[in-house]
Amino acid sequence: MATRTDAPTRREQILKEAARLFAERGFHGVGVDEIGAAVGISGPGLYRHFPGKDAMLAELLVGISGRLLTGGKRRAAESNGGDPEALLDSLIEGHIDFALDDRPLITLHDRELDRLRDSDRKLVRQLQRQYVELWVEVLREVYPALAEPAARSAVHSVFGLLNSTPHLGRPGSIPGRGATAELLHRMARGAFAAAAA
Repeated sequence: MATRTDAPTRREQILKEAARLFAERGFHGVGVDEIGAAVGISGPGLYRHFPGKDAMLAELLVGISGRLLTGGKRRAAESNGGDPEALLDSLIEGHIDFALDDRPLITLHDRELDRLRDSDRKLVRQLQRQYVELWVEVLREVYPALAEPAARSAVHSVFGLLNSTPHLGRPGSIPGRGATAELLHRMARGAFAAAAA
């Protein structure tokens, strides 16, 4: 994922704090006033940015699914049909960045996806399927003998591994970010190699 250097917008600040609070206390355990207080505006002031909590949740979950897919497509385009091994490594690195930097969104997805309207939930699933298929295609280029169903299972398994970061513990109780990223990368590559063996 590309790193932003400019300051986040008010809307982005609201979404970041909403994700953190929803992940910590659950969607129904957080009020609009608490989200507003976390970003220094009144609860009713949030309605200038979002019609309500449901809209925040939808933007968070649809947004991260879209960003993962867009990031994966960008990495594939940048590889320009080059080394599939390098592209697989790049996809893994991008997902690890998400898994380490957006841990509240993983928790939120696991707990609150069913709270989305049907149309938003279907969009999340559609974006996720496209993201999985991008990985499956690359994985099968790296391991041509790997059948498509096995490749898809391997991709889902690696996502489960990488998306386990909310359970790693608090900062200070785990290795630093760089060491954790390297460990996750080795484990992901090891899982793919094992699936192809």
